[in-house]
Amino acid sequence: MSNNKGVRVRQDCIDKVKLAKKAILMKTGKNSQDAFAHEIGLAPCTLSNFLNGKNVHLGTFQYICQHLKLNWEEIADMEDDEISVSTPQPQTVATFTENTTIEYPEGPVALDSRFYVNRPPKEQDCYREISKHGALIRIKAPEQMGKTSLLIQILHQADQQGDRTVYISLKGADAQCFTSLDKFLRWFCVTISHKLKLENRLNEYWEDDISCNMRCETYFEEYILPEISQPLTLALDEVDRLFAYPDIYGDFFGLLRYLHEEARRTSIWQKLRLVIVHSTEIYVPLDINRSPFNAGFPVDLPEFSLEQVLNLAQLHELNWSSDDVTQLISMIGGHPFLVRLALYHIARQDVTLAKFLQTAASESGIYYNHLSRLMSALSKQPELLAAMREVAKASHPVQLIAEIKFKLQAMGLVKITNDGVIPSCELYRQYFRNF
Repeated sequence: MSNNKGVRVRQDCIDKVKLAKKAILMKTGKNSQDAFAHEIGLAPCTLSNFLNGKNVHLGTFQYICQHLKLNWEEIADMEDDEISVSTPQPQTVATFTENTTIEYPEGPVALDSRFYVNRPPKEQDCYREISKHGALIRIKAPEQMGKTSLLIQILHQADQQGDRTVYISLKGADAQCFTSLDKFLRWFCVTISHKLKLENRLNEYWEDDISCNMRCETYFEEYILPEISQPLTLALDEVDRLFAYPDIYGDFFGLLRYLHEEARRTSIWQKLRLVIVHSTEIYVPLDINRSPFNAGFPVDLPEFSLEQVLNLAQLHELNWSSDDVTQLISMIGGHPFLVRLALYHIARQDVTLAKFLQTAASESGIYYNHLSRLMSALSKQPELLAAMREVAKASHPVQLIAEIKFKLQAMGLVKITNDGVIPSCELYRQYFRNF
């Protein structure tokens, strides 16, 4: 059997694995199944699927069995002649094998991926908040820090609690949608109708004599929300794109804030739960009383810790020590994408850790395409490139104007300290210092 196929617990063994889980919880002092999932670095839904006899990745199946002290071959629902992989080594002495499926880190981490890294208490905080009437969650972190991956987990939680869920990325909107507030809100409403499989009845509610925001509000209040019996969790990703459209962003963000506050006054709006995802601090002028970015529940995603990177290394079947992880972090910090890409190539034996450290910022290194993409993006905005070069060459924090530093931060290139701006990691310092 290929290691990328799913496998599940045999029906006659489900009680056995649940007893094993209960015993481990008692032994480790964990007070919940989710806490145990976080402890071993898995999404709670993945552990739940395993315990309830649903398919999970074979490597994940084996990994959970190790922690539950179970023989995976005795409980796996698969034919004997399909089993062609050996019992995995304990994670502390793991070694790379050709049969291991290691995900290439491209885009969001899948819901059931064993490579999703929980960052307690972020997930549990979000799961608690999304269960509240009229919730508003704001997730902020630089590019490729795992915002959309967390969003996927939140939407799954909302789905599990019975909500209807809609995901919209503003990157998916055509340029013509941003030519006016009216066109943008029409696109917004129609997209939600489509994703909820509701008929487009926009023309019935789009009255000429009222404001665009009121048209949108009416469409939700009189059609979308009454039409669905469950609460609606609406996730808006990449909202930074609106910052380039001053004729739109002020009114639209004001609308989101207004709808969130309406949940305190009107029961119909308690059905709407919002999750807003953005990459940067807000550097455009916004009325603080109409901004959603100072309301609701804020979530800042941190970099991975040493322990989390070490756990990821073990999931990649690398027999690493804390010293090895420290060397990796010294070059790239705990940036999720950079860490995942390094572990992917090292686990595949494309490069050794020593070679990685020597070549990371060079044209022969594994980040060449990533760095070239960043350079191309900066070259289109010369003021950003000049600022990044200044930051990379300086031996001390650099003072930059707000818009410049926040744009660089959104790209993940810099960190903002009390004293000024510094490169977010040694990789970027070395690369941009030489260009």
